Amino acid sequence: MGVGSVMMSLISPAMERMAPYVPGEIFPSFFTVSIFQNALVAALLVSMVAAFLGSFLIIRNLSLIGDGLAHVTFGGVAVGIVIGATSPLGYALVFSVVCSLLIHELQARGLLTGDAAIAIFSTGVLALGLVVLSYWGGGITNTVEGYLFGNILLINSQSFEIIVWMSIVSMSFLGAFRHILLAMSLDPISLEVQGIPVGRIGRAFSIITAVVVVCMVQFIGALLVTALLVTPAATGQIVSKSFRSCLMWSQVFALSSTILGIFISAELEIGTGSTIALVSVSIFLIAALFQMIVLPLLGTEPSAR
Repeated sequence: MGVGSVMMSLISPAMERMAPYVPGEIFPSFFTVSIFQNALVAALLVSMVAAFLGSFLIIRNLSLIGDGLAHVTFGGVAVGIVIGATSPLGYALVFSVVCSLLIHELQARGLLTGDAAIAIFSTGVLALGLVVLSYWGGGITNTVEGYLFGNILLINSQSFEIIVWMSIVSMSFLGAFRHILLAMSLDPISLEVQGIPVGRIGRAFSIITAVVVVCMVQFIGALLVTALLVTPAATGQIVSKSFRSCLMWSQVFALSSTILGIFISAELEIGTGSTIALVSVSIFLIAALFQMIVLPLLGTEPSAR
């Protein structure tokens, strides 16, 4: 029995007891039906990790790497589908990790700026995936569209186990090295002088970023990853006065966006990924307008970064 199965054996009874109090006609099934339960828990886990990671990406000016690696992930998924893999996530993970490390090394060695490296790898691997699908895979099928735009029902028992493990490892790394990652964003040279292995930690951070993006692609889609990876963290940044509170608020906004997005998409029978992204951006706009318009009218200074 995997760690995901153990987790669900503990969580599932509580979700079933909550079901009668959950609003909607379809959304309560996410608390009673096994496959829907797995999908909801996986989405919430990944949202928490993504919000945590996104806060560090913003302060390191790497906001676009999520979008770039999502395109790379789709290329890996396309290769996995054509080969006939049971779970294309494995291929997506290999492609994403390799490209993330290459982007990090090119930037660290001063050969290319980060945004240029991201653009090259994202478009190149995406093009590879599209060519492979067109020539050997029968083109853009419903399954392929699910990875492009997000389909929460793509999360089966096997991918659920992978997502749970990836989430545990990612959150453990980010939690353990959060102070060093913050310091690396501000003054990496002083850390090197102190003997801290900045290069190795940077490479590990690149791998974790790739892992989180791969986890997100299944339920929000390769084209919409940035909406949940960066937007909740950005919203947390504009409403908070410290990095610690930013981390906490980003969790609130990420979980709210995911739950509300899944609820609306289930009740209206529309795309899950696009709805989550739209809710996330809407929350950001509300928070930004509140900071820019309402607080000045009340005579309160907006949160300064």
